[in-house]
Amino acid sequence: MNTIKGEEIVPQRVRIAIDGPVASGKSTIGARLAHAVRCLYLDTGVMYRGVTALALDQGINPTAEALVTALAARVQFGFPALDQATQANPPLLADGVDITAKLRLPEVDRHVSAVSSYAGVRQAMVAQQQAIAASRSVVMVGRDIGTVVLPHAEVKIYLVASAEERASRRHQERVAAGIPEDKAQTLADLQRRDRLDMERVLSPLRPADDAVQLDTTGLDREQVLARCLEIIHARFPEV
Repeated sequence: MNTIKGEEIVPQRVRIAIDGPVASGKSTIGARLAHAVRCLYLDTGVMYRGVTALALDQGINPTAEALVTALAARVQFGFPALDQATQANPPLLADGVDITAKLRLPEVDRHVSAVSSYAGVRQAMVAQQQAIAASRSVVMVGRDIGTVVLPHAEVKIYLVASAEERASRRHQERVAAGIPEDKAQTLADLQRRDRLDMERVLSPLRPADDAVQLDTTGLDREQVLARCLEIIHARFPEV
């Protein structure tokens, strides 16, 4: 049964999980997909970036697992624009303070994979993510949504793209944001993060067994969005 109350038009309590490596297009497509079907949008990666940014701000070494875990356990993230899926990176509040501008800094990029590998950090973040998804339909993006956070999601999509194309996308994002960085360094950092994400013991990056894999290499945003909508429509023709 569909619900037409408020903005939601997808069938009640449908969870759409989008996973994939860094810069595979998850955030951009997730936001546009949520806007297209008018349901909640949540990029879980910003929560791990938030913990990393806060640790750096507070002088906590990101390699100090116990201290970072304690920080993650006490912080409460807020999403003031969660229902307005009009941008890939909506504002993030940490205990009411806007930390959005700090999330995409290169130093956060360099430490976020390590921070997100800590069991206590993941436990704290997953609890917040599952609480959000329990209330209504959602498009949730990350690296372990279909496998860990929402293992029973009704739709699972795993986005991939070549490392070179993903590095080019990330480099363009940084240039547009006024963050200078050598393109070769961007590629090296991305490849290092891929290894960390895929080889970590806890919640490694991998497609769920029942996920539809979609290679976005050479595709523009409209093409990727169209293919994702086809996947959803195959499962829910009424959407």
